[in-house]
Formats: sequence, C-alpha cells, structure tokens
Amino acid sequence: MAVVPSRFDEESPMTHTPQDPIVVLGGGPAGMASALALRTAGHDVVILERYREARPAGNILNLWPPPIKALGLMGVDTTDLGAPCHSTFRNARGDIRADVQIPDDVVTAYGGGFIGMLRPDLYRRMLAALPDGMLQTNQEVVGIRDTGGEVVLTLKDGTMRRTPLLIGADGIDSIVRTHLWGVSPKREHRLQIIGGYTFDDVPAAEKGEAIIAHTRTVQGSYTSIRSDGRDGFQWWVLEACDPDAPAPADLRGHARRGARGFGAPLTTLIDHTTDDHVQRWVIRDRKPLKAWSRGRITLAGDAAHATSPYAAYGAGMSIGDGYFLGKLLAGVDLHDTAAVTAALTEYDRIRIPHTTMQVQQAYILGKVFHHAPAVLRPLRDAVMDHTSMLQKQIGERSPREIDAQLDEMGAGITAPA
Repeated sequence: MAVVPSRFDEESPMTHTPQDPIVVLGGGPAGMASALALRTAGHDVVILERYREARPAGNILNLWPPPIKALGLMGVDTTDLGAPCHSTFRNARGDIRADVQIPDDVVTAYGGGFIGMLRPDLYRRMLAALPDGMLQTNQEVVGIRDTGGEVVLTLKDGTMRRTPLLIGADGIDSIVRTHLWGVSPKREHRLQIIGGYTFDDVPAAEKGEAIIAHTRTVQGSYTSIRSDGRDGFQWWVLEACDPDAPAPADLRGHARRGARGFGAPLTTLIDHTTDDHVQRWVIRDRKPLKAWSRGRITLAGDAAHATSPYAAYGAGMSIGDGYFLGKLLAGVDLHDTAAVTAALTEYDRIRIPHTTMQVQQAYILGKVFHHAPAVLRPLRDAVMDHTSMLQKQIGERSPREIDAQLDEMGAGITAPA
C-alpha cells in the first residue's frame, strides 16, 4: 500500500474550515483515548477505523492506576472495571522475588494497584463513552499529505478528507509511522504467549493477586479478573518459540504442558478454561523512535511504542498517550501551526522517555528469563532468589514510575471556557 509522500510547506494556504475535525486513525485503546481526551479538551474529533468495527486484539488485559485515572478523567465509566490485584514476581516454588509495593492511597483511589480484566470489557466501556458519529468504520486511509496548514488524507475509495491534526493510532503496522519515519523492521522477541480465562471457582487460586512466576525457561502467571459482575481468573504461559513455526494445534494442551513446572493452581485454571477462551500471541515490537511528531502529524499507542506484554502496560501506555494529547492541546488554536507543533513537541518530550523505558525493560526481561544460555540459568535464578535486584528493578522502580505518572497527569484536562 503506497502512502503519498509528505510535502511540508510553511507557505501553503490554510484551506481547512473550523468544521474540519481532528482525525484519529485507528479505533483501538490509543485511538479511542485520544479522541475522548481531545473532545474533553474542547476539540471536534473523528476516529477513522479501517475495519467494519473496533474490535479487541486479544482476550486478557491488565491496567495500572495511571490509565484508570486517565479513563475516568476523559469520561469513561471505570466503576467495577476489573479486579484489583496485588502483584508479586515469584519462582516456581512460590517464593517471592519482588513485591510491587503500590502506595495505599493510590490503591484506594484507583481500585487497586494492578487491575485484571478482559480486553473486550475495556473496549465496551470506551465505546460507550464515544458520542454518536465519532467512530467511522470501513475508512481505510492510503495517502497522507501535510501541507503545513492542514493534513490531506486520501481514502481507499478515492475520497479526500482534510484535518488540522492527524493522530496515527493505527497499531504496530501503522501507515502513519511509515509515512513519517520510513519503514522499520519488527523486532522479534522469539517468544509466545498462550493465555485464557475462566469464571469457574478454583479454590486454590489466590484471589486479589497477580502472580508472575518463572521456571528456568517458562513464565506461568495468573491474576484475578472481574467482568460483568462475575469474578474469575486469567492466566498465561510465556515461553521461547520460533516465530516462523506453525502455532500449536492444541493451544490449551500446549499451555498446560508448559505450566507443569508450576503445578496447581495454574494447571487447574488451564483445565477449567474452554478452548474458545484461549488465544496465542507471538511477541514482536519495534525499536523505540527518538521522535513521534512532525508538522501536524503524530503517533499514539502501538504505532509509537509497540511493546512486549512483559511490561503489562501496552494498553495502559496507549491510554496515557491519548490523555496527554488532550491535556497539551486543550485551548490550542488548531489554525496556529506554531502552537500545534509546540504542543506536539511537548508531547514527545513527556511521553517518549517513559514509554521507551518500558519497551526496553520488557524486551530485556524477555531476554533474561527466556533466552539466557542454559549454563547461566542456575546463576541467574540464584541472583533472583537471593539478592534484591528484581525487587529494586520491579518492586520499587515500577511504583515510583506510577507515582510520577499520576503526578504528571495532574487534576485533569481543562477545556477552554
């Protein structure tokens, strides 16, 4: 699919009218969050989704307090959205290697330190918050041109759309990212996740906990979830794989074999999961960019910072991107190119260091836990079991990052009077 090259001309006349809305490309969490936040900031926004509906890619999900705060401040109902959990990293015997110590006031304010939920539930809540007409489906963009005073989009059906600002929230295969920064290869983690969920009662499973455990080669994890008033559990098994090999024919059976090193309750949760509640993902990302924005175009979500689930923060960071776009563009005259580009420059300054750190940490953790040479694994595990390294990196650093994000978000998005 060709993308029309950019022609950025500061002298180009501004041809868009006040009725031209901001265009957000992509109807996932990043796109919906961007649209909701910008609407809260007083701007007219439309989401263009290439498929016939906005649909979740995956079944299980976790959110930290910053995205929960952001969702509430942009008008999404977060009441009873998921199950609050306390998080620990453990070895296969259940010994704690790192305890993620979220401050009590944060846990109280946002319904938990770590929220376990189903991805479709988040979509439903966000879709319910969108005003009628904001989400437009079957809208595939094939051409992008930034004239300086506006962005002109060409759709697959040949129609043209003009916008004062384009936000590329169109996923890891973003055409907006390619348009801005060229083609970059995906980075193979050579890892796969098989995950599922059940609402069966499994008494041995710890309620209100997010347990991330490791054998020498496999991560086996589960958390509480809550969905439509029902309590249950999600689980996942993460291991090295050949990304070019066919998927296992029996996903649930393969996951159970991978979970044998942990035993119950993880194997019991897998046994209680039906095949239609199990999915597989091959983990890939792209190396972080040094800039997201150029002219009147920027990126959000996986288009900007696709990340491994080891961060447990992909959707959360995407929601945060949208929130800060709304906050920084509140009160900005979209006719003023200098003001728009200044806001996007500040957006890059705030978001890129935070998301880059999360992406790189997730990549490194995957290497450490799943690709260490066999001869080094006993030494690695001894360090994890008998030093404070993981506690400092995960148990203490992550809560500091969460606190910093909450502080940086402030009290909300202020729309102009």
